[in-house]
Amino acid sequence: MSTKQKAFFYYDIVSPFSYLYIKQRHKLDLHLDIEPIPVLLGGLLRSTENRGPGEVAAKRPHTYQFCVWQAEKLGIPLKFPGHHPFTTVAAQRLLVQAKADWQMVEKAFDYVWLEGKDPNQSWPEFCTYLGLPSDTPKPDDPAVKSRLITNTEQAQKHGAFGVPALAFNQQCFWGADSIDWVLDYIKRPGMFDEPAYAHAGKIPSGL
Repeated sequence: MSTKQKAFFYYDIVSPFSYLYIKQRHKLDLHLDIEPIPVLLGGLLRSTENRGPGEVAAKRPHTYQFCVWQAEKLGIPLKFPGHHPFTTVAAQRLLVQAKADWQMVEKAFDYVWLEGKDPNQSWPEFCTYLGLPSDTPKPDDPAVKSRLITNTEQAQKHGAFGVPALAFNQQCFWGADSIDWVLDYIKRPGMFDEPAYAHAGKIPSGL
């Protein structure tokens, strides 16, 4: 029996695409040992000179409606919170502090994208939903804060420029629709050395 490859899944619960990804992650269970790692999407975007679709007025309706359509096609229930994006610093720190396993991670996403709620507006309920005491305070431990920053820096070093991002074997795959690509890469580990891929990865900018 072959040993599964270690992989890192970078996420922020503000991302509906990360929610759609984790609901399909079972497709990778036979091949990868995936560790969920919370990051701050805002920090990752800034470090890579990127912007989230929720920050671009012309892109917001299209992106959100595409999420609804994609969820329908996949048969995954989805309910947008009353406002989006929203800050997830406290929630992501809590997931770091709790050393959240997949069960807790999925609960956190469900609170936002199944229940349609912002943890900041109902913190005690959010904590209870995760299986934690309702009086759990918002994390203020410097070590927890530092760990979240380190996670975000690690994601960037692994090639992530947004979430969801799955990194393994010195490659990084971004987006909820990249799971099939990951499966193909596992079957063809030399994929990125093939001429077409190697050329596409080195095309210079014309701007």
